[in-house]
Amino acid sequence: MTRPIEGILETALYVDDLDAAQAFYEGILGLETLSRAGDRHVFFRCGAGILLLFNAQETEKPAAAGALPVPSHGSRGAGHMCFRVSADNLDRMVERLAAAGVPLEADFRWPNGARSIYFRDPAGNSLECAEPALWGL
Repeated sequence: MTRPIEGILETALYVDDLDAAQAFYEGILGLETLSRAGDRHVFFRCGAGILLLFNAQETEKPAAAGALPVPSHGSRGAGHMCFRVSADNLDRMVERLAAAGVPLEADFRWPNGARSIYFRDPAGNSLECAEPALWGL
């Protein structure tokens, strides 16, 4: 049986301050900004996928007449996502975060030997950088 889902194309997190979020994800994490729409959202290239950061207050509003028919959506509270980072680059990411004053919440090895680090973005979202081996990739 073939599986119709091929992978995750985009991941969304919700933030209150798009300026602070864009400065963090672009300036500290080094992601490429693809587009920004005022105070509604900012989108980043993240490897083969896309990271969407939305202002939840704006995405809860119904689409304006003539806009794309995307249903309103949103979330409140901290979310979580994990970035795929090679073992060779995890120490560089730790150094980058430390240089920016971003504290680590955890840095450990899973029972299968893969390493993960955890930290927070300015909105309080829990971010993880992990070796692909965490999931056998």
